[in-house]
Amino acid sequence: MAKKAVASLQKGGGKEFTKVVLTTKSAKTGAYTFKESMVHNDKVKEVLATAAK
Repeated sequence: MAKKAVASLQKGGGKEFTKVVLTTKSAKTGAYTFKESMVHNDKVKEVLATAAK
């Protein structure tokens, strides 16, 4: 199934998107959490800038 999802992203407008994975460390437990999102290529820098704040 993963191959099918990747293949569908390579067709048409799928190349216009980037998978962004944001990592945050919990102050309470020290564990890392990950937030994944698909972002348009034009918005990647904006998403990373807001996450850095």
